[in-house]
Amino acid sequence: MSGLNEIQTGGLKEDKPTMITTKNPEVKSQINSRLARIEGQLRGVRNMIDENRDCKDILQQLIAIRSAVQSASLSFMQDVANDCLLSPDQKDNPESQRAVIADLIRMMGKVS
Repeated sequence: MSGLNEIQTGGLKEDKPTMITTKNPEVKSQINSRLARIEGQLRGVRNMIDENRDCKDILQQLIAIRSAVQSASLSFMQDVANDCLLSPDQKDNPESQRAVIADLIRMMGKVS
């Protein structure tokens, strides 16, 4: 199995991603705080553009935003991985753990 749940559709197998969630309120709070800061940075860049600020300054802020989004994504993925893989319902189900790991790795590839 490829690490995904396979469903039969008209004789063809189709992969369905495993659902990955976090119920940890601390993780949710941390990512929401990071996203709020990123939103503020985006608003700041929009204001800089409206004010005809120097292109180098705008570009520097856009690079900082990209870095902040990537950092938030990786941090969130790490927290979700810890939360998913260490949850009691995953410990006794190695096949489910493999599916979650495969999905997390695939998603991490999209982040980098």
